[in-house]
Parts: sequence; structure tokens; C-alpha cells
Amino acid sequence: MHSASSIKQKFLKKWIMGLQLCNSSKKNMTIMERRKAIKLSADLALASVRNCTTRWSRALVASASQNDDNKALLQHIIGSDAAKHKKASIDVVANSPTSVAKKITSKKILKRSWGIRRMRKLSNGALKDPPNSIAKRLVKKRTQLLKNLVPGGESMDAISLIEETLDYMVWLRAQVDVMRSLAHVSELLDG
Repeated sequence: MHSASSIKQKFLKKWIMGLQLCNSSKKNMTIMERRKAIKLSADLALASVRNCTTRWSRALVASASQNDDNKALLQHIIGSDAAKHKKASIDVVANSPTSVAKKITSKKILKRSWGIRRMRKLSNGALKDPPNSIAKRLVKKRTQLLKNLVPGGESMDAISLIEETLDYMVWLRAQVDVMRSLAHVSELLDG
């Protein structure tokens, strides 16, 4: 395992490379384009430093590779391994939200029909849901929320989701630390 400072240095180096490429490719960017370029280069730098060995890092690369405008940035940050990482992330793209949309819609319709049936039972004087079913619903909702937050989380089982989430949080923390340090240095130079 690498030390935290070496991880942050590698991330900063790759992130700056990406920002330089974005800046040189388009001089007059709007604020939203600049924001998107900063986020994209930070995500790709993070995935690159992680060597695309986790599902979340492969999902970030897969998401970026879907847009042809990002090819040069991918090649620049990820390097010659971009094609290899793209192939490794095919399973992530296959299980992306767009390909899973029909399955989710069907589940929503099914849940609504069960909810209507449950409401009828409740209006007839039946007992409310027991506490364990309420807890199960809460866990399901929170798990679904987590799946939406972690890149590539849509296709993970619960155990993998927790492992990937913990790993993603550690790496996001390193990313935030680098960005804060850079902002602090920028303030010192300006003021």
C-alpha cells in the first residue's frame, strides 16, 4: 500500500496534466464547461492513481469513455492502458443506469401495485407493518441510495457495495485533501 502523501502527489500530478490538456484544448470555456472539465479530470486522475483495480474506478473510466470528446483526456491521464481499462469496464457499462432503467421501472410498477394492495388491507383494519419490515425497507432505501452514489454501484451486491464504498471514501478523502491544499496555496499566492 502506498503512503497517503505519495497517493496525493500522484493524484495532483495527473489532475494537473488533465487540467492543462483541458485548458489547452479549449481556451474560452464557460463556467459550467470549466466545472465539468475539473470534475472529469479529477475523476480520471483518481481512477488512474487507483490503477482501475476497483469497480468504482473502472466505472469512472467507462463513464468518461462513452463521450468521444473525452478520448484525448482519457489517453492523456490514463495513458496507453486506457484501452485495457476500457475493456475491463465493459461490465460496468452493461450494468449502467441506462441499461438497467427498464428493470427499475418494472420494479417500481410492481412495488406500487403491492403498495395499493397493502393500503387496502390497512383500511380494512389490519395491523400495520411490523418493525422488522420497516427496518428492511429502510435498509433497502439506504442501499439503493448508496448504489446511486458510488460509481458502478448499480451492479454490486451488498457486500461488494460496502467494500467499494469504503475504498471510494478513502480515495475521495485524498482527492479533497489535495484540492483543499491547492485552494489554500492559491489563496496565499493571491493575497
